[in-house]
Amino acid sequence: MISSSQNPKIKLTHALAGRPKERREAGAFLAEGVRLVEEAHAADWPFRFVLYSDELSERGNELVKKLEDKQIEVEEVENGLLQSLSKTETSQGILAVLNDLQLLIPESPNFLLILDALRDPGNLGTLLRSADAAGVQAVLIPPETTDAFAPKVVRAGMGAHFRLPIHTMGWDEINQVIRLANLQVFLADMDGQPCWETDFHQPLALIVGSEAEGASQQARKLGNVFVKIPMAGKTESLNAAAAGSVLMFEVMRQRK
Repeated sequence: MISSSQNPKIKLTHALAGRPKERREAGAFLAEGVRLVEEAHAADWPFRFVLYSDELSERGNELVKKLEDKQIEVEEVENGLLQSLSKTETSQGILAVLNDLQLLIPESPNFLLILDALRDPGNLGTLLRSADAAGVQAVLIPPETTDAFAPKVVRAGMGAHFRLPIHTMGWDEINQVIRLANLQVFLADMDGQPCWETDFHQPLALIVGSEAEGASQQARKLGNVFVKIPMAGKTESLNAAAAGSVLMFEVMRQRK
């Protein structure tokens, strides 16, 4: 059992919970909780190791056995030590360190999502979850957006990270992907045309801008069509997660 905060696995886990630089340099990220570790296991994602405590549930203990059967390194950790690594109020008793594996963008994509300058990890994770559900084929993350593999984002994504290609790119790279795939670019904007009156059948990329300031100048240069969500109430706007989700599911509705 691991009981020292100086253990190399504990030190690595602590580093991965912090800055994006640490995750990039280690080529790894964290997945915390039974469901997320189950999702990673079901996706055959490459594990580095798994830490758990004796507070783990019956379902969690069954998961540990499955991981051990697949020759994944699993170690028990003293309860308080694991709790100190947890980014949740109450630890679920299991945490996985996963290798950073980039899923490939399809050769001829027809539905991409670009998340521009999003700062809130919860909104970013929710949008990734919605993208997975709405049939988005890949998500492109410009440099100004928060790290898509931060623990809070992974938790809010609820397994989307293991099914959806998520690529951090500069704007020149994003522009190249759009150009090669010949995509129409739709940008969420309060002054755009109503999304219900917009044709989303053609291959497209959808840009959702930041919660506070909307889309950046770089994003606006790429946008061919600006679209908005008409609202009947007095609310001026939706947050990025809600607005992006509505637009993605409108694309899916039209195509179905």
